[in-house]
Amino acid sequence: MIVNKQDHCGPVTDQSEPVLDSQTMPPGVHENTRIYAIGDIHGCHDLLKILLDQIAAHDLTLPRIETKILVFLGDYVDRGENSKAVIDILLNNCPQGYETVFLKGNHEEMLLNALNDKGTAGFWLRNGGRQTIASYGFPGAVNHDEFTQEQLMEEFRGRLPQEHLAFLANLQLTYECGDYFFTHAGIHPDKPLDQQEERHLLWIRDPFLFSKEDFGKVIVHGHTPTRDVDNVKNRIGIDTAAVYGGKLTALMLEASKQIFLCATAPPKKK
Repeated sequence: MIVNKQDHCGPVTDQSEPVLDSQTMPPGVHENTRIYAIGDIHGCHDLLKILLDQIAAHDLTLPRIETKILVFLGDYVDRGENSKAVIDILLNNCPQGYETVFLKGNHEEMLLNALNDKGTAGFWLRNGGRQTIASYGFPGAVNHDEFTQEQLMEEFRGRLPQEHLAFLANLQLTYECGDYFFTHAGIHPDKPLDQQEERHLLWIRDPFLFSKEDFGKVIVHGHTPTRDVDNVKNRIGIDTAAVYGGKLTALMLEASKQIFLCATAPPKKK
């Protein structure tokens, strides 16, 4: 599902004045802090490399600042062609000089559940898990008939590096800075931010997406793909459908400023 939104995100878009009530102070992050939040990657390692290069180049155009943070919103794996390369980049090739925050997505949850409970493996495989297994050097995983579910999971367990498993098993659910709250899918509108359940943080859609409530902080999230950034008063969605031929988006936050950076795949040579 991709929700259509008006396109307003070029390679770099400055939206320093988000939509607010006339008597509302604009949201901001902590003093002397610059954050780049990155949306759902889904195995698109090429777009991730482009976007990280854009972030490093953009950061060089700005004044030096005490704290710089990269916040990744989850869904690193599945559907795209190279989940393994994505995790390698996240572990070893993020730009230097940044703190890193890695949040958990529902696809990481599905992967971990499949490893720990064979009864859930089929659900993961049907939702992009085959492409993830293939990226770990077992291309036969994308053939739906050649291997049984049990064989696929056995191959994956044998090929998944311990470093990657530890990364996936230790992802955070949320991160907060100033007036912003970061999580993968969103929050339940009827619960305070400090009482959210994991299933809502990883999976929620309609009750959150259509809520007009003031959540106490602006929620920065992914999970629901849109053709462009979904920036409304109480939340900012930055899953811009990279794996469906869309863009991979980063949101830069500093003081009350919002700037969007978007990476798109170069046109294929004919």
